[in-house]
Amino acid sequence: MSDCCTPDGSCSTNTTRGGTTAVADSHTTVYAVAGMTCGHCESALTKAIGDLDGVLSVGVDLAAGHVSVTTDSEPDDARIAKAVDEAGYEVTGRAA
Repeated sequence: MSDCCTPDGSCSTNTTRGGTTAVADSHTTVYAVAGMTCGHCESALTKAIGDLDGVLSVGVDLAAGHVSVTTDSEPDDARIAKAVDEAGYEVTGRAA
């Protein structure tokens, strides 16, 4: 869990939500991510994943624990998992 979050899931930071954009020949993959509880988590993951080459958009669903990543080619799961890990969260697999 990120250090800005409290055990009850509250956070005092303000963030904007990531969206998804459809692009021809793009691939959208949904990952299950553990440790997300607040807007700061959403913002941190949107930035960490969005900064990767080939990532077109990132959408975070805190309630479901899912992160949707749209890429310009087949996604590199290991590279995305590493970015998530470095942001302080954990990819637990692809969401069904």
